[in-house]
Amino acid sequence: MDDKKATFSEALEGIKKGVRVTRRGWNGKGMWVALVHPGGLDRVVTVPFLLMVTATGNTTPWTPSQEDMLSDDWCAV
Repeated sequence: MDDKKATFSEALEGIKKGVRVTRRGWNGKGMWVALVHPGGLDRVVTVPFLLMVTATGNTTPWTPSQEDMLSDDWCAV
């Protein structure tokens, strides 16, 4: 995946390869999504999940909306 516009399926393949992706249609600047790999801390073990960095620089677990999944304005950061 490069800087061209892509579908969510293409973006997801990029995410799985370690690419940070964003949508050109998002209002917030600097927002992107990446995959967090499994890890653990003491007895707590995490599974892979998608993480979003918001326009304010905060991080949050992320689940794509239907609009996100049907959009074709995804690109690499």
